[in-house]
Order: sequence, then C-alpha cells, then structure tokens
Amino acid sequence: MTLKSLPAALIFVMIFLFSCGDKGPLPVSHNPTPYELQIPKYFPTQLNIPDNNPLTVEGIELGRYLFYDGRLSGRTHFDSLMSCGSCHVQSRNFEPGIDHPVFQGGRTFGLTGIPTPHVPLPLVNLVWNQNGYLWNGMIHESNTNPSRRRLEDLVWMGVVAPHEMNGDTNRTKALIQQTTGYPDLFFNAFGSTRVTMENISKAIAQFVRTIVSANSKFDRYMRGEVQLTQQEINGFILFTTEEGADCFHCHGSSGNPLFTTNLFYNNGKDTEFNDPRDRFAISGDEFDKGAYKATTLRNIALGGPYMHDGRFQTLDEVIDFYSHDVKMSPWVNPLMHHVAESGVQLTPVEKAELKAFILSLQDDEFLANPEFGPPAIFPDGSSYEQVAGKFAGVR
Repeated sequence: MTLKSLPAALIFVMIFLFSCGDKGPLPVSHNPTPYELQIPKYFPTQLNIPDNNPLTVEGIELGRYLFYDGRLSGRTHFDSLMSCGSCHVQSRNFEPGIDHPVFQGGRTFGLTGIPTPHVPLPLVNLVWNQNGYLWNGMIHESNTNPSRRRLEDLVWMGVVAPHEMNGDTNRTKALIQQTTGYPDLFFNAFGSTRVTMENISKAIAQFVRTIVSANSKFDRYMRGEVQLTQQEINGFILFTTEEGADCFHCHGSSGNPLFTTNLFYNNGKDTEFNDPRDRFAISGDEFDKGAYKATTLRNIALGGPYMHDGRFQTLDEVIDFYSHDVKMSPWVNPLMHHVAESGVQLTPVEKAELKAFILSLQDDEFLANPEFGPPAIFPDGSSYEQVAGKFAGVR
C-alpha cells in the first residue's frame, strides 16, 4: 500500500501523531473529582463557594499540603518557614492558642518580628460566612478593590504582609514550582503544572472551606443523641434571654448553629477609639467606631486570647467583662442592653452555668480530625517537622 492509496483523514492523523513524537506523549485529560460538602443538620444551606473555585477532591488535597507547608513563605531556612498553619493551629480551634511555643500568650508576629494588628480569628465554618473576613470585614465582595474580595485573597495577603510572611509571591511561586510533586498536584487540581499564586490561593481556600465543626455536645443534644446537664441547660437559658446573659443577639442561639452572626459590634470595651482597622474604617459609618466581628463561640475555650486585641487571657475574664465592666459610649451597639448597669451582672453561680453551656460547644472530634491536620509526608517526601519550621504550633 502506498501513501497515495491511504484515505486523506488517516494521512492527517499520521502526520499529527508523528509531528508530536519529539514532544513526548500527549497530556492526560484534566478531570478533577467534585467534592460535595455535607451540610450538618440544622446548619444553613447557603454556602459561600465562588463559581470559579468549586470544591474538588484534588484541590482540597493540594490546599491541605500548602496550608501547612512553611515554604509558602518563599524560603527554605528553618527559621524563615511560615505557613497558614503556623498561626492557625487545629488543636486550638485554628487559632494560635495561649500556649503556642513561639507566640507567647497567643500574641502573633511575622517573620520580621512585627506584631499582627489583631489576634488571628479561627478558621472554622467560614464556608457559611457571607459578611466579610477579618475583624473588620474588609475582605468582602463589596470591596472596591477587586483583589480584596474573596477568602482566596487572604492567602496572597498573608504571603506579602510584613506582619506575616513578609514574602514575595514570585518567590513563593518559584519555590513551590521547583518542589518535587507539587506540579503534578497542581495539574490534578487545575489542569496545569504551572504554579500560580491564584491557584495556590484557590487550593488553600478550598481546604479552609471544608474545615467544619458540627459535632459538639450541644450539636448532639439538638439531634436528640445526648442530654445536657442541668447546669448546661441553665447556661443555655442565660445565653438566649435578654434578662440573662443576653449573648444570643450577636452570637446566635439554637436557631443559629454557627454561634455567630458574622456581623460587627461595638461591645463596650472602651470609650475612645482610634484603631485604623475597626469596622468604621471599612463602612465609614460613625456608629461602627470600635466595632469588630462577633467571633464564633464554637471551641472558644481553646482560642484565647480574646477580643480583637487579645486583652483577655481566659474565658472567665470575658464572662466577668460582660457581667461588670461594659463601658457606655455614644458608639456602643444598641444590642448591649445592659450597658447602663455596666453589664449583665451575673452571679458567680450564673457565670459557672453560662461557662458550662459555652463549653458544651466544644467539638473534640473536630479538634483532632486528621483530615484537617498537617500531613505526615509532603509531596517531595519531606516530613511536617521539616517544612513547618520553628513556628510549628501545638499538635
């Protein structure tokens, strides 16, 4: 058979195949596996997942590696390794915790030694947060700066911030690109072996959106699986009544299992305000002076220090503040119904009851779930201890 006798279509295919012979095999098709987040019973059904970054098994896997890899800082020296997991420690509700081996008392600082403006917030149940990230909600879809609208944007911001990694995104991309195993993981997740900051950010955001706490004693009580003690029930009543501790307006009740509204309140900590990073700095609303996000109360006993500036070390101090030390000012939120009396004036017995209820929101399964913890081995064969650096948190 001669070349002239072959069908034209077959000749075309042969020419195409032979012309690719010096370029290696054709790439495998990219087909990531969709990941369906299981919404716990009684939780909201509206999820904050952007259309251009759906959850996939491969993206989440990559994001978990990157979340804990200190080379995200763009450096390899042990003392210069820093990752998201350096400050957001699983066993401390994805906060530093007051017993962090480097950040004493939970007071965080960057590779430069510059302290973070506020204490870190927990990275828990963020997939339900529609009202903005950070203490002042700066990262929100309404931000006029398109690079500060998504959970994804917090990643590159952490890389370059002087009070965090103090790095350079180009250096980070280059280091991850040359690390064995990562290019293949990027291809599996995003269809390209080329490492980009956008895809680094997308992968980490995917992983963070799966960090869900929903199996505390109180959750099991709501599902009819266990009973609360009388002390815990009394604390629940205090939590959900204005005549009691009056917590539920800002932190939600049984009808809001997130135990936060994700909104911003001036809760009467001070009478004068000059923080350039409060809610007023974002909204421009005079009544937002001194206002900050109401944090989730899930696993809260492990997440000290408390308030945006970490002024309280213990949960008992926080309860005492709301009982006796709330300060009146023109900017205090109207939901602080007991500000004229300097607080809700709980008795010692009531304080113990309220604390018992808050402790029932602790999800021990979540705090030890290996799916959220650092991988033992990273794509290039390094151990967690090798890539975490000196900033590795309590495990």
